[in-house]
Amino acid sequence: MEAKLQAHIAFHLTGKRSGAGLDAIDGLDLRPALLAGYRDLTRLRYDFPLVLVRNGSNGTCVQSLSGVVDGVLHEVARGDGGERLTKHLLRLEQEIRALAAAGATGLLSALWDTAASRHAPRADDLLQDSLSRARAALKVDGDVVDCNEAMPPRLFMHAWTAVQEQKARRFHEYVSRLMLKLSDILRADFVRSAAGRSAESLKASVGSVHEDVFDFEAMSRLLTKATPRDSLPENRRRRIHWGLSALKSQRFFPVSNADIERGERAQPYSFVFENCTGALEAFRERLPKAIECAKAIAIAELEIEGEYQESKHNPFFEAFGENGLDPQDLAVFPDYLVCVGNVQAVEHAKLMEILSAGLPVKVLVQTDDILEESPLGDGHLAIGMRGRQLADMAIGLNQVYVLQSSSSNLFQFRDRILKGLAYAGPALFSVFSGSTGKAGDLPPYLTAAAAMESRAFPAFTYDPSAGPDWATRFCLDANPQVDSDWPAQSFAYEDQEHQRLSENLLFTLVDFVACDRRYARHFARVPRAKWNGSMVPVGECLAGGTQHLSEKIPCLLMVDRNDVLHKVIVDDKLIQEARRCREMWHSLQELGGIHNSHAERLLAREKKAWQEREQREVEARGHEPKPAAETPAAPPAAPVATPAQAEPAQEKPSDEPYIETPRCTTCDECTQINNKMFAYDANKQASIVNLDAGTYRELVEAAESCQVSIIHPGKPRNPNEPGLDELIKRAEPFL
Repeated sequence: MEAKLQAHIAFHLTGKRSGAGLDAIDGLDLRPALLAGYRDLTRLRYDFPLVLVRNGSNGTCVQSLSGVVDGVLHEVARGDGGERLTKHLLRLEQEIRALAAAGATGLLSALWDTAASRHAPRADDLLQDSLSRARAALKVDGDVVDCNEAMPPRLFMHAWTAVQEQKARRFHEYVSRLMLKLSDILRADFVRSAAGRSAESLKASVGSVHEDVFDFEAMSRLLTKATPRDSLPENRRRRIHWGLSALKSQRFFPVSNADIERGERAQPYSFVFENCTGALEAFRERLPKAIECAKAIAIAELEIEGEYQESKHNPFFEAFGENGLDPQDLAVFPDYLVCVGNVQAVEHAKLMEILSAGLPVKVLVQTDDILEESPLGDGHLAIGMRGRQLADMAIGLNQVYVLQSSSSNLFQFRDRILKGLAYAGPALFSVFSGSTGKAGDLPPYLTAAAAMESRAFPAFTYDPSAGPDWATRFCLDANPQVDSDWPAQSFAYEDQEHQRLSENLLFTLVDFVACDRRYARHFARVPRAKWNGSMVPVGECLAGGTQHLSEKIPCLLMVDRNDVLHKVIVDDKLIQEARRCREMWHSLQELGGIHNSHAERLLAREKKAWQEREQREVEARGHEPKPAAETPAAPPAAPVATPAQAEPAQEKPSDEPYIETPRCTTCDECTQINNKMFAYDANKQASIVNLDAGTYRELVEAAESCQVSIIHPGKPRNPNEPGLDELIKRAEPFL
């Protein structure tokens, strides 16, 4: 066996570079090859930065910058100047994205103006026209937030506020009606009373304008004789007064500042907390007031309908709230929002107390680092251990809304976030921010996306209100290529002879760990001169393609800052951790109904029973089964190649439109332009299905709006299509 192969095997088994020909990767600034195309995110159209929309409804409380720009383009980019406006506005969008990536914050309108001013010194009349028309069409405003450590709590706070404002409007509308009707009851009783029929009271009700026209003393004597003397029982009057006072003094929802300044109302409670302990203490302290308010609402409803019976309802309301409030009563009041970082032991206990008690508390647990070493030390990994434990325990409680996601996916999960915040019960949101500070120049968005892609931090939701079973409650479909162990992506590169090559690579846990400088010791770079056939892709190794580790060593394709390709081999400790990650992913797949072992076992049992019934029927008819040689053989199943075994994708001719489907991120940009020309396959990845269903202009526009630049419009098929010269020029960067 060659010395170099022995050194490779030794490193794989021991993690020690004991021989020549292996280099440490520390300081080489390597990243997985599949991330090579994302060197500068500001040049791509993707979900971030976000705009936290002011005065938006629940569904529009957050938008992506790209979505806002598309809305403006829809308004102004029409007619002959449409292409020019599109070009100028997309350049402005890129400038705003660069400002946000550099740390700029503030309202979209302010960043929009800043970006536009950078173009002003060199702007011609056409550019000035484009910028002014676009600015006039901008109807959306709000804080701009990029994908960083501060984004998740700001997003959840904004969404929570939108949900609570809607709840407050419903509360005020309903309670205001109750208070008005209770006041009407008291007012009507006063009118029938002696004080209400007095001359002074009648004079005050008429006003000073007509006071000389009426004899109020005579009117009082007449009304006293004619009006029935029945009045409210004193007990009922006291109940109504108490109910009005309790509803007016509530501090759960905001009231007018004028009432507070006059001293008629106290400041409303705050419902946002930095830890579970504070939220739990506040809930317990405010519970008597919540019971009082709920009791006042219930009594008011009965009094207004005239259905309050003292013999029946007095005992009930005397014991009202002794065991707290049920979920239906609690749903009337605001939900508590807790935003915490890594949950320590004390906080963990309080969190589980909140969730298990079913309190109306929404908890955001943000994890900035999921590649922490386990308590065992010695390089053992505990990938996502805390977040996984919290999510698993919360799901086990059965009545907790649970959402887990990387921050890169939060915009795609916006509807599920709003649903969790509106859920009538506790909710847990576990988010990985990607802001580890250990990933070199890799931005938090890419780190977070890589965690989700590699199955290190899968995205899922568990919604108890969606239905009675796992099939309706648990959803795993946000993850890429959810049916597979690892997602496969196409990787194209140029070899030393300047020939274009392409192959499918699996993005695994090993790729994610390779982004973290702390785990460089698990990798060793092999110089190009020593590349050999014993080095097999990590994905193939994890898929079971390696039969003899004495001859095959798992390796990973990586690129440096100059996009030069390198091969690094991986030690066995990290391979074993990747296998554990895959097994945990298999468990999630089963919960999501994918490759479910119970279903497969049931299917096998039913198939066997069916074959036995067929055999018995043959025997009952007195016929011998045909010899095996005469039994028509079932057509052999076509072998399914794993992504690592697939043939390299053929290079497309430059004049033929195509999409790099395996790289599709399901952003909906192309299908929104023309869903007849572009469509998704079973993996929710786009391809061109009908070229005749659209125009070359739509192909070019789709290429420009694609967030990952995988649409190649080729050459126009219709030489008579209007505006071809400019369209061909716009298409050149994507050929």
